[in-house]
Amino acid sequence: MESKLFTKDFTLVVLGQIISLFGNAAIRFALPLYLLNCTGSSALYGTVTACAFIPAILLSPIGGIFADRVNKKNIMVALDFFTAIVIAVFSVLMGGVNIVLLLTVTLMILYGIAGAYQPSVQASVPALVSQEHFMAANSVINTISSFSSLLGPVLGGILYSAYGLKSVLWVCMVCFVLSAVMEIFIKIPFVKQESSGSVFQIVKKDFGESVRFIGKEQPVIGKGLIVIFCINLFLSAMIVVGLPYMVTEVLALEHTLANTLYGFAQGALAAGGLAGGISAGVFGKKLNIQRTGNFIIACAGFVFPMGIVLIISSSAMIHYVVMTICCFFIMVCSTIFMVQMMSFVQTETPQNMIGKVIAVIFTFSMCAQPLGNAFYGVLFEVCKGYEYVVILFAGVISFVIAVSTRKVFQGFSSVGRDAEGRHEISSTH
Repeated sequence: MESKLFTKDFTLVVLGQIISLFGNAAIRFALPLYLLNCTGSSALYGTVTACAFIPAILLSPIGGIFADRVNKKNIMVALDFFTAIVIAVFSVLMGGVNIVLLLTVTLMILYGIAGAYQPSVQASVPALVSQEHFMAANSVINTISSFSSLLGPVLGGILYSAYGLKSVLWVCMVCFVLSAVMEIFIKIPFVKQESSGSVFQIVKKDFGESVRFIGKEQPVIGKGLIVIFCINLFLSAMIVVGLPYMVTEVLALEHTLANTLYGFAQGALAAGGLAGGISAGVFGKKLNIQRTGNFIIACAGFVFPMGIVLIISSSAMIHYVVMTICCFFIMVCSTIFMVQMMSFVQTETPQNMIGKVIAVIFTFSMCAQPLGNAFYGVLFEVCKGYEYVVILFAGVISFVIAVSTRKVFQGFSSVGRDAEGRHEISSTH
């Protein structure tokens, strides 16, 4: 393994991610917004987006197992091509079938693909860069994800407002095809693992090993994962449902302007992720994993201005600006937190288990999203006219969780592993 960070293969992974994640961000922005524009219902929006997460939850552990047992490059290439096909089928059918049903099924397939895809990307990092570059590599991956998420909603919103949904669909199809072609030329080291028994038995065995590793060998990871689950349930889900609903349906903004501004708000979220990813890379050596819980406390703190401004001001643009700025800083803090967490997991996990362990983490943390989305979809509907109550509720619950669980992260320590999975004591001990 080359000692430098940007090897040819890691660079190809990064470039492929830029294109693929841009397409992902644009399509995930446009399809739910189209549904919200057609129905105006936050409850339906929350329910559909909740359903979309179910396949991601189910397929993420399978994607992780495949990431350890199949060449990761082949997984990425196949899933990018398949995503392009799914979008093409949607564009053909959208005028002839029930749009709610079609959107629900399409989003479920797209989220399922993403759930199976991401473990391969994250598991490829230790195979392409040396351990000393894990934090920097994860920072690059998160920065690329945020950069693509920044451009996706902004350009997607402009395209959607000017030319309609079809234009977004065609641009996204081209993105996924280009990404797949580029990924064909990546070389990721791969050692075939011995397999015995049926596919079901292999999945059961690998999943069980991952759960035991997180629960018994590294219980501190399991505790951190529970904190992430709770924050996703009460904070992330509120933003996922609340931001588009508030901007496009609640604030007194002209319809086309509201859609465009929502695109910029999504871009601000991504810009926060971009700033957080860059910060984690630049200040990586100065960041202390034991203090990473403070970033979760900060995330919760930035929720309160979003609710308070709805009480003290009647200006729609002031509401929009405050929400957008707060979402930006929430993403800065949450991205730094996730880069630290992912680097810790990659350092502490044996090479032959990284894909499976990351998939279990993704799966468990994603379980909160459909529950939260459905919950906040109904809550915003019930509290129509009093949306600040919902936002402040999310802030209070998230802040209490963050403060009360800060000690979990104080128990983290970095030990590292050698190439064969044996522990190596790091300089932090």
